[in-house]
Amino acid sequence: MTSLSILIAEDEAVIAMLLGEVLIGLGHGICSSVATADDAVAAAREHHPDLIIIDAGLRDSSGVDAMATILQERNTPHIFISGDKAGVLAQRPGALVIEKPFDENTLVAAIDRALIR
Repeated sequence: MTSLSILIAEDEAVIAMLLGEVLIGLGHGICSSVATADDAVAAAREHHPDLIIIDAGLRDSSGVDAMATILQERNTPHIFISGDKAGVLAQRPGALVIEKPFDENTLVAAIDRALIR
């Protein structure tokens, strides 16, 4: 797998840290790790990541809405992470969603799918 520059948008600090460690272990770089929707949009504008992994329910608002804003400006592969996969799919049918908790194999498969889309 090619090394990617990845933006993580996750409001649970421990999950963001662990996700970052797994991604770095897979050979990827983390261009930014943010906890709010506004910061996710700003980081995407600044860093132009190869992939965004975004929690569907961020602290201040919706990660789904933040991703919609990002996609208006730049088509970026992305993966939603959520404890409520059905809820995300109700908002964004066809979205690539992995449900918390997930393992490394699920994450790797989702990254592969996101890059193909």
